[in-house]
Amino acid sequence: MPGKAAKVVVTERQLAVLLELSKSRSEPPMLIQRAKIVVLAFAGRLNEEISADVGLNRVQVGTWRRRWQAAWQALTSLECSEPKRLREAVREVLRDAPRSGAKGKFTAEHVTQILAVACEPPEKSGRPITHWTRDELRDEVVKRGIVPDISASHVSRFLRRAALRPQRRKMWINTTEKDPAEFQQQVEAVCETYREAPARHANDGTRTISTDEMTGLQALERTAPDKEVRPGEVAKHEFEYERHGTTTFIGNFDVVTGRMFAETIGPTRTEPDFVAHVERTVATDPEARWVFVVDNLNVHASASLVEWLAAICEPDRPLGEKRQSRRAEITSEPARVLV
Repeated sequence: MPGKAAKVVVTERQLAVLLELSKSRSEPPMLIQRAKIVVLAFAGRLNEEISADVGLNRVQVGTWRRRWQAAWQALTSLECSEPKRLREAVREVLRDAPRSGAKGKFTAEHVTQILAVACEPPEKSGRPITHWTRDELRDEVVKRGIVPDISASHVSRFLRRAALRPQRRKMWINTTEKDPAEFQQQVEAVCETYREAPARHANDGTRTISTDEMTGLQALERTAPDKEVRPGEVAKHEFEYERHGTTTFIGNFDVVTGRMFAETIGPTRTEPDFVAHVERTVATDPEARWVFVVDNLNVHASASLVEWLAAICEPDRPLGEKRQSRRAEITSEPARVLV
């Protein structure tokens, strides 16, 4: 009679990592296959059912169930102490166990130097690229004499084990605020505005809008129309195009409904442009109360905007000194505008 299958237990974070690996398009096929085994076993599937899904026999499925069961306690401890290492630890559990054979060609010093090159910008090596590819990185470490020869796939393996992705890049920005307390106050004000948006909309119809601009958009026109998809052929998009200068897009994102509306497309993003945009937006629902959330761009706190707001909300209210405050709030019925 068949033995009892090893019980598979996973935490919420471990399951998220396993699901990501099981659906990956860049991980090795065997690792994807083994991640699926653990996920299906956790879902209560029998070894026979799992083997049919992943293309392995029942004994092989049982092997990886037992491997996960044996490593689970250590993974859970690591998750509590060093959560950032969990992904790589899960990948390590799903890799092949060390086997006897020829001694590795690359020492720990070689690997460390290769990873150090991967952390450098390519321009430092005189290469006209912005991101390292595995082939460029392989050529560079050989050129520097770090190793006499190495395959690009072996370089990728070192990068994966070190959780380095030099081919990827994310945007980020430093705050220009010098006063941490003031910055914290602004962050809390914006977050509170977003948090209260659904309740305000339900209670009195207040429209909470996040508004921003995208400048320098190229206005391109293709020289020929697209060709639609046909049996045996994909849709075709004309490569050549004509330039018609650049344009600016000013968009409104409704925080409650999640929809864009009343966009403005024009050649510039000047002070009058933004005032006109706000005026057109409010005109779409003149009886509503409005809250606009914007950044600290100068046109978002211009004298023209303050004057327009005062004219429609509280014409008798003194305006005070120009740029006296970063955040101007003018309240009246039926409109409420927050900039």
